[in-house]
Amino acid sequence: MAIDRVSEIPGLDMEDLKLKGFKVHELPVSSHTTVSPGRRDFYKMGLITGDSDMIVSYGDKILQINDTVLLFINPNVPHSVVRHSKKTTGYACLFTEAFITGKHRSEILKSSPLFHIGDSPVIQLNSEQAAFMTGIFQKMLAVYSGNYLYKGELIRNCVELVIHEALRIQPSQNVSQFKNAATRITHLFMDLLERQFPIERNGEPLRLRTAHDFAADLSVHVNYLNRSVKEVTGKPTSMHIAERITAEAKALLQHTDWSVADIAYTLGFEYPTYFNNYFKRVTGITPKSLRKGKV
Repeated sequence: MAIDRVSEIPGLDMEDLKLKGFKVHELPVSSHTTVSPGRRDFYKMGLITGDSDMIVSYGDKILQINDTVLLFINPNVPHSVVRHSKKTTGYACLFTEAFITGKHRSEILKSSPLFHIGDSPVIQLNSEQAAFMTGIFQKMLAVYSGNYLYKGELIRNCVELVIHEALRIQPSQNVSQFKNAATRITHLFMDLLERQFPIERNGEPLRLRTAHDFAADLSVHVNYLNRSVKEVTGKPTSMHIAERITAEAKALLQHTDWSVADIAYTLGFEYPTYFNNYFKRVTGITPKSLRKGKV
C-alpha cells in the first residue's frame, strides 16, 4: 500500500505554536502517514500508546516503536516519522526553546533526551508509568484548551515533570559525573562544541574550529585539552571537531538551499575548494554528490 506523504505534522497549527511558544494536542487516529524529514525549530515530547507501529528516523538511527513509549525529538537532529497502524493513540507537546525559561529549567532540558542527541529518543514505559504519563499529558491538553490565565506556566511545570520522570526511568548516558579534571574539561569542550550548532543562517563563520581555538576559549593549554579528551573519550579533539562539522555540513547540504560556497564559508572554510577536499577526505564523497543523492 502506498504511503501518503505530508509536509507538516498532522494536527499541528504552526502559527499557533509560533504565537504561544507551545502546543498540546491529541494524536489523530491515522494510518500510513509520514512526517517528512527535516530539522524544525521546536522540541517535541510524545506519548504513544495503543496498537501502533512507527518507524522513526532520528539522525543516523532507525527506531521501530511497537509499545507504549515516550518519544523526545530534538530540533537540532534531522528526523522523520512513518506511522503504519490500524489505530494510534497518544498525545504530543511541542514547544520552543524560548518557552522553557530560567536557569533551572535550562539545566533540566540539557540533562534530558531532548538535548543529548547521543541518548535514545525513545523510552519504554510499563503500564504504571504509562498511566502516570497519560495523566500528565491529559492535564496539559485540558489546560491548553481552557482559559486559565497562567496556562503557559502550568504547562511548563508539566513539561518539567515529564522530563524528570523520563530521567528517573532512563538516566542520561551522557551526563558527566566530573570524576576528575580531565572529565570536567572534556565535558566543557563537548558542550562548547555542540553549542555552535545547529547553524541557522549563513554569513557568520564558526568561531571555534580547531583544538587551539577551544583551548584558548577554555583557558587551558592545547596539549592538556587534547590529552584529556583522548583519555576520556578515546578519540582526539580534532576528530570530535571534524565529525561535528561534517555532520552539520551534511544537514545543511540536505536540508537547506544554500550554495556549497555559502556552506563552506559558514563552516569556517576560506575557500569552497578547501571545504570540498575536506568533506571528501572525511566522507569519501563530494558535497555536490551528497546533495544530488548520488551516494
